[in-house]
Amino acid sequence: MSARARIAAIAGPLATVAIVLVAWTAFKALFGVKDFVLPSPLGVARAFEADPRTFLVGARETAISAALGFAIAATAGVVIGSILSLSRAVERSVYPLTLLFQMVPLVAIAPLLVIWCGYGRPAIVASTAIVSVFPVIANTLAGLRARDAGLQELFTVLGASRFTTWWKLALPSAVPSIVTGLRIAAGLAAIGTITGEFLAAEGGERAPLGILIMTAMRNFATDRVFVAVLLAACVGFLLFGAVSAGSRLLLARWMRGA
Repeated sequence: MSARARIAAIAGPLATVAIVLVAWTAFKALFGVKDFVLPSPLGVARAFEADPRTFLVGARETAISAALGFAIAATAGVVIGSILSLSRAVERSVYPLTLLFQMVPLVAIAPLLVIWCGYGRPAIVASTAIVSVFPVIANTLAGLRARDAGLQELFTVLGASRFTTWWKLALPSAVPSIVTGLRIAAGLAAIGTITGEFLAAEGGERAPLGILIMTAMRNFATDRVFVAVLLAACVGFLLFGAVSAGSRLLLARWMRGA
């Protein structure tokens, strides 16, 4: 990427953010919106400045839960997708059940997670994994099924075992599809984490962002809500960026080996 392209890639988002902040400030001033309804950007900055440690600790706790849940979802998704690809009968029997991860609202099963895992990080990580796992399963299965038929026949003629065929042929050919699933899952991980924190997180000095949002809402501290929400978005961006960077390296290696 050229220097001009890098500058454009950075300048574009920064310009958009600047426009949003100006429009936000102008809207509040023009219509006289009260602070408890919509704080100003400066008010949000001051709310963070008044208590940065609480917000940064909350962001750290949320990021840890999101990363752990995503890691579990990524591992389980690839394993489940691989198992389903080994047999059409197993796929037809089990794959429809995996749709439950996507179809059942998390808030409906979150109380069960609290019962099974207790309050705290285990239930939050479980909610993150549940929200994130299905895209990995679906994309892994699609990638494994899309392997080259000619190479599949060659492996069969050579008497390769199912594991060898999966490891040497199916899995490498499924890398681009798996990467797509991981990127989708990374985007969902922060959502699952915050939702889980609303119902299962504990307060105190290490309260995560979900608890900070709920506490600020009850106290009508809308500026603090905005700070926590923006930090939650940053957690999501960081996780997605890390997965995207790792995916690019994995795809580059896959292209060299193709």
